[in-house]
Amino acid sequence: MPTITIDGKECEFEGKKMILQVALENGYEIPHYCYHPGLSIVASCRICLAEVEAPNPRDEGKLALIPKLVPTCQTPAADGMIVHTQSPKSIANQKAVMEYLLINHPLDCPVCDQAGECHLQDYSYRYGRSESRFEEDKIKQPTKDIGPHVKLYSDRCIMCSRCVRFTREVTETSEIGVFGRGAHEQIDVFPGKALDNELSGNVVDICPVGALLDKDFLFEQRVWFLKETPSIDGITASGDNISIHQNEGQIYRIKPRENAEVNKWWISDEIRFGWKFVHSDDRLTKTKRMQLGEHIDADWPRALEAAGEGFKDAIKQHGAGSLAVMVSPMLSCEEAYLLGTLVRSLDEEATLAVGPVPVDGEDKTFPGGYTIYAEKCPNARGVQRALDLVLSDADKRKKVNKVLSFEDFSEALADKESNIAAVLLTGNYPSPWTTKEFIKALGKRFVTLIDTLPTDLTPKVDVLLPGATWAEKTGCFENANGRIQHFEQAIPVLEGARPEGQIALDLFAASRVAAQSIFNIDVVRDVMGDVFVTNVHFPHEVKEVEPDMAYVEL
Repeated sequence: MPTITIDGKECEFEGKKMILQVALENGYEIPHYCYHPGLSIVASCRICLAEVEAPNPRDEGKLALIPKLVPTCQTPAADGMIVHTQSPKSIANQKAVMEYLLINHPLDCPVCDQAGECHLQDYSYRYGRSESRFEEDKIKQPTKDIGPHVKLYSDRCIMCSRCVRFTREVTETSEIGVFGRGAHEQIDVFPGKALDNELSGNVVDICPVGALLDKDFLFEQRVWFLKETPSIDGITASGDNISIHQNEGQIYRIKPRENAEVNKWWISDEIRFGWKFVHSDDRLTKTKRMQLGEHIDADWPRALEAAGEGFKDAIKQHGAGSLAVMVSPMLSCEEAYLLGTLVRSLDEEATLAVGPVPVDGEDKTFPGGYTIYAEKCPNARGVQRALDLVLSDADKRKKVNKVLSFEDFSEALADKESNIAAVLLTGNYPSPWTTKEFIKALGKRFVTLIDTLPTDLTPKVDVLLPGATWAEKTGCFENANGRIQHFEQAIPVLEGARPEGQIALDLFAASRVAAQSIFNIDVVRDVMGDVFVTNVHFPHEVKEVEPDMAYVEL
């Protein structure tokens, strides 16, 4: 395998790579601003320049020092090459570039949202001068609102052009351009054309400084207080890898996690800003049961007992096939399996169904390869797979009947000859999901509902159990391409609510099918079998970044 040596460290690589790419893949940092792995290479920021000794084909391949500094982001790596980023010439360039960038940069780090994750701030400490030699007045640039989600602080911009290339190459909407010349050059949107494409929030992620900021996160929280949890898109069928940034149980923002096989470096604005229902004031937090035609508050043991009694009474009066469960595609695979197993353990002929699968428009693929999916739920395929597994477990020789779609389930409920007498429903959708036809089809059956937000059905059910959103639990989703991915719990479950997996186990105990137990993902997956043990993709371990500045305990 070919190797190059960077500041005395040997770095292996495969294929055609630039020096900077080889360094980053081997965990060695070379300062850079304009380079981004998802964009074209322009080599405009010049801070990655280094001295390079390369094989000379005119001298039998012997190493020869290239007489000028070369941009490592744009110089192909060659076997045997030696790169010096710490030589006096390279260091002098780094300090010069940093000095030029900071000439007109405002000293507003204390109030800038990018502080704490700003490359300019970090590189100024690592590669810059200890003090400024500039004595003239700084050029002030305007602050602009350039779109529904993004605010532009022009005087912080270092003209790396990442945002320009993103809108030209990834979305091909070209809203952002470079205007002016010389010291008055600035990033801006074309007159009358706002930055309003479905991926606009990504320009905030790729901006290395505080020039482009998320209006939703503006002045909300200091980044060093935020804790980062690897998760999966819990709103659409994309399976996008995301990081949930939270502090003290409050989500403040969602950012993409790099995954070349799924979402690359991007997420849609729908995913980035669609988590607000997690902290909705309308969240269900109290268990309720029906008494004499009215809802009354009940503690969890009493509500679970009422649900268990309702299930057993239905079986006693109507026999086999009198129970049904509808599992929402917003739930995890493990929760679907437990809920399906619950009703099948009570009634061997219970009906299993998948909840409504919301679809909005058509799938849209951008020129850069990113796809926004029309299916607005994260786990329709995973829930189907888990419920199929429940049926196959019931009879190893063949599947016992089949899992119904929401439409078929609604028809079964509306059928006057249906034997279904008690129904366990799950919601957990970010928006209303019930229909008048479905509520009418339920009729006077005994209904237990697990949901997170109120709907038209909520006041009519016999037992109401508050569930948890995907950000409040651990599990796995199967995306539109059949990829099963694990996600972690980011925030504690809202007080008064419980994860659906735990509710299923509590109902097992309330129905006296099994003893009380704690919901454990690993245990459930072991029971589910090979697919959920070997085929689940886990997030890569994130190495903790050590601060450059030493901390002294007082």
